Amino acid sequence: MAESDPSSFASAADHLTQHLYLRCRVDFGSQALRGTAALTVRAERDGLRCLVLDTKDLQIHKVVVNEQEAKFALGQRHSFKGTPLEITLPFELRRGQDVIVETSFETSPKSSALQWLTPEQTSGKKHPFLFSQCQAIHCRAILPCQDTPSVKLTYYAEVSVPKELVALMSANRDGEMPDPEDCNRKIYRFSQKVPIPCYLIAFVVGALESRQIGPRTLVWAEKELVDKSAYEFAETEAMLKTAEDLAGPYVWGQYDLLVLPPSFPYGGMENPCLTFVTPTLLAGDRSLSNVIAHEISHSWTGNLVTNKTWEHFWLNEGHTVYLERRIGGRLFGEQFRHFQALGGWRELQNTINTLGDTSPFTNLIPKLNEVDPDVAYSTVPYEKGFALLFHLEQLLGGPDVFIGFLKAYIQQFAYKSAVTEDWKKFLYSYFKDKVDVLNKVDWNAWMHTPGMPPVKPTYDMTLSNACVALSQRWIKAKEGDLGSFSSADLKDLSSHQLIEFLALLLLEAPLPVSHVKQMQEVYNFNAVNNSEIRFRWLRLCIQAKWEEAIPLALKMATEQGRMKFTRPLFRDLYNFEKSRDQAVSSFMQHRVRMHPVAAMLVAKDLKVDQGQTV
Repeated sequence: MAESDPSSFASAADHLTQHLYLRCRVDFGSQALRGTAALTVRAERDGLRCLVLDTKDLQIHKVVVNEQEAKFALGQRHSFKGTPLEITLPFELRRGQDVIVETSFETSPKSSALQWLTPEQTSGKKHPFLFSQCQAIHCRAILPCQDTPSVKLTYYAEVSVPKELVALMSANRDGEMPDPEDCNRKIYRFSQKVPIPCYLIAFVVGALESRQIGPRTLVWAEKELVDKSAYEFAETEAMLKTAEDLAGPYVWGQYDLLVLPPSFPYGGMENPCLTFVTPTLLAGDRSLSNVIAHEISHSWTGNLVTNKTWEHFWLNEGHTVYLERRIGGRLFGEQFRHFQALGGWRELQNTINTLGDTSPFTNLIPKLNEVDPDVAYSTVPYEKGFALLFHLEQLLGGPDVFIGFLKAYIQQFAYKSAVTEDWKKFLYSYFKDKVDVLNKVDWNAWMHTPGMPPVKPTYDMTLSNACVALSQRWIKAKEGDLGSFSSADLKDLSSHQLIEFLALLLLEAPLPVSHVKQMQEVYNFNAVNNSEIRFRWLRLCIQAKWEEAIPLALKMATEQGRMKFTRPLFRDLYNFEKSRDQAVSSFMQHRVRMHPVAAMLVAKDLKVDQGQTV
C-alpha cells in the first residue's frame, strides 16, 4: 500500500504516472507557459473511472484521454496545495492498464513555481529571463501532474522560446529547430530517460552562454558571469569522480551547472543533468564550492533514491550532506571533514535557537498534515540528519565501514522512493551482526523529539580550535582589552575558519557596539565579498545594535534573494527597533522583484499582510 502524501491530492494508490510528454510555449509578454502535458498513467486498481491530478493557479482548457475528450472539474482551492483536477475517464480501467491523459493548460503570471525577470533584473540588461523552482510542491503550478515524490516518471519536452534566447531543462539536450509556427522563435528538445519525481522537472530561458569545464560538464550563465563561474567551479569533475567512488556510477549522463540571477532563493537545486546555483557562490577563491559537492551528491541521494513524502526529507538531505562532507574529506583531508561537520552542528544549534527547542519543525520527521513544506523548511533535516549518520558512522566502525552501507542502500533503493522505516530496516539487515549496538540508539529521541539530538558525535577539533580561541578572546574582552586585537589575528585563518569564528560569536549573547566597531577597525570585514562571511558579520553588527551597519544589511538582504541570507537578515533588522520600519518598507519596495516563495516567507517573518503592496 502506498504511503499517502499529505502534500498532494493525487493518490498513488489509484494510479501512477510513468512518462510526461510536454510541449509548451514560453510567453514573456503575458508571463505564461501554454501547452499540453500528456501523461502516461497506469491504473493501480480495477474499475478506475476517475483520476485526480495536482494543479495550482492553472487554467485547464481541455482534457483528452486516449484521443477521446474527457469531462473534468477543478475541485476546491486549498491555501497552499492548490486545486485538485478531477478527470472522469471515458471508459473504465483495469489494474495495470495504461492510458495517455493529455491536458491543455496555461500557467498564471503569479505561478509559485516560476520567476519572470525583466531585462533590468539580469546582468545583461537586454533580455528577459525565466527560471523554475518546483521543490517542494510547485510543479503543479506549471502543469497538471501527480506532484508527489513517491511517483517517478521519465519525460520528453519541446519548448518554444524567442530565438535569441536559450532554453535548458533538467534533462539531456536533444537538439533545436526553428519553430514552424513562428519564425521569430526556436524549439528546444529535451529527454530525461531516468525516472524522476515531478519536483525535479525544471527549466530556464535566458540569454545564456556556456563554457566546458569538464568531460561531462558545461557551466551556463549570462555572458557577464560565465568566465568567473567557469573558474569558480573548476573542481566539479574531481568532485564527480570522488562521488562515484563513494556512491557508485553516475547514471545521468551530463552534469551541467547553471548560475542564476541573484533572486534565486536557494544555494543550489539539484535538478538532474543541470544543477541550478546562486551567484552568491562566486567568491573568487572556490571557497564556497561545497555547495557544488552537495548538489552533485544529490545525484544519488535525492534524485536516484528519493524521500517518499516531504516528512522524510531528511533521507534526501541528511545523506546528501554526509556525502558532500565525505567528498570534502577526500579532497581536502579528514580534519576538514570534521571541521565542516562541527560547523553544521553549530548551524543546527542556531536554527533550533531561532525556531525554539519545542518547535515540531525541529523533529527529524515532522508531521506535515496541513503544513506547507516551504514553511517547515529549515537546516534541521540537513544537519540533524547528518548528525545521526555521523553518530552511526562512529558507532558502527568508522567511515570505511559506513560508506559500504550507504553504497548498498543506494543500490537497494535506486530508482525508487523510500520512507525512514525502509531505511532503518535496511540498516538493521546490513549491520545484522551489530544489532545490539543499533538497539542502544534512542531512535525515538532522534526521529520524533524536538530540539537538539540526544547525542553529540565526536569531532576532531584541530581546525576549529583557533576559531574557538579567537571568539573567546572577543567574548571575554573588556573595553580596555580592545587594543590587543590586530589584523594579525586572522593571518593563519582560512575563509572557512573565518565563517566558523563569526558563527561561534552568533551563538553567544550580542557583543557590545564598541566590540563590533573595533572588529571592523582591525579586520575590515565590510570589505569582504565572500557571502557567507559577509552574512554572518552583518548579523553580528545588527544584533549588537550598530546603526552604521543598517544600510549594509538592508543592501545584502535585497540585492540577492537566497533565503539562507535574506530571511535571517530581515529578521534581525526587524528585531532592532532602529531598523524595523526600514526593514518593512525596504521589503515592500523589493517584494515584486523577489521570488514568490521567498516573498511569502519574508512577509511572514516581518508580520506583513501577504496581500499588501506599496
